[in-house]
Amino acid sequence: MIVRLLLWSLADAKTTLAELRERLPQTANRTWISDESTERFGAIETWDEEPGDFPQELLELIGKPPDVAETFDVE
Repeated sequence: MIVRLLLWSLADAKTTLAELRERLPQTANRTWISDESTERFGAIETWDEEPGDFPQELLELIGKPPDVAETFDVE
């Protein structure tokens, strides 16, 4: 199993946390995380194989790649 952590700082993004929340797709392998006080948003994903693509609509809305993108093997 693979775990992927994606994290953005929205302070310099093209969107807000409120706008993102309205568009978050529900998927079994993705948990959305956020911290309003630091304007951070992200996802923790679990995959049985190579990680799939992140929703393109959200990438376009944020307007930049994640500030943190880490992939881990689950031991």
